[in-house]
Amino acid sequence: MEIQYNCPRNIKKMMKIGVITYENRGSYATSTEVDEDELLEKILKEVEIAFNFEVWSDPKVDWKKYSLLLIKSPWDYFDRYTEFLTWCHSVQELGIPTLNSMETILWNSDKWYLKEIQQKGFPIVPTHYLRKQEPFDLGNFFTDFDTDKLIIKPTVSGGSKNTLKLQKESWREKQEMIAALLNQEDFMVQPFVEEVAKTGEYSYIFFNREFSHAVLKSPKKGEFRVQHFFGGTIHQVSPTPDQLEYLQKLVDTFANDTLYARVDGVWTEGVFYLMELELIEPYLFLFTSAKAMENYKKALLERISEYVGGI
Repeated sequence: MEIQYNCPRNIKKMMKIGVITYENRGSYATSTEVDEDELLEKILKEVEIAFNFEVWSDPKVDWKKYSLLLIKSPWDYFDRYTEFLTWCHSVQELGIPTLNSMETILWNSDKWYLKEIQQKGFPIVPTHYLRKQEPFDLGNFFTDFDTDKLIIKPTVSGGSKNTLKLQKESWREKQEMIAALLNQEDFMVQPFVEEVAKTGEYSYIFFNREFSHAVLKSPKKGEFRVQHFFGGTIHQVSPTPDQLEYLQKLVDTFANDTLYARVDGVWTEGVFYLMELELIEPYLFLFTSAKAMENYKKALLERISEYVGGI
């Protein structure tokens, strides 16, 4: 039975929320998944809180009219990164609170953050970072990582944009294209993780630091990208108590004041290798169970209530 979480009447009168989405809403989705903007819209209507969806990049928006901004799906931020950073800083200057916090979003927007996580003792997929326009010879990395396959991708990216799988014997055929990409932005180089192709990538979703639900994203045969628009499939999974204890430490250390956090990675011989800690605009897989939807609804209303005192 669905649990009802109702906001006090004074919250409904005082709050006006801007729900952040992106231009051409829907272009990153397919019919195989549920539009979570629509689910969020349903929740806010049910509890009678005033809100509008706003495109973050729309210069006509008067952001000052909002009590709180809920960062839900700015899914094109990596295509317009300089513009996105400018918008983030402008929201900070206006003093408008956001969920997740703007400090968290800025930190999480560039995958150099993974280096900090590794330095704190949490394993990540082995990674070497290449600065924009830095001279490179990817051949060295096949040796350094003791692998015949490499993955390279931008440090600011999403949806597998400009993500390439390279073979040791043939990567130089793409050297000119790679050089052109590296001339534009920072990249990261990693060994290809066989577990992704064989099993898939795990996503563990936390709301207000509490574990909610998890899925395994598996690629279709012959593909290394797990996203649904590349033919990937999604299965519900449950972490073991030991796995959850480790994941909780990771969230407590790096996402301790977040409405939502998605921990993506692979398990290899009992060790979790983090691939991404998604704190900006992750797809939350709310459609996978009624529990997931209720957990999100409860956490959201708890966080909204916290901001009423500052209005």
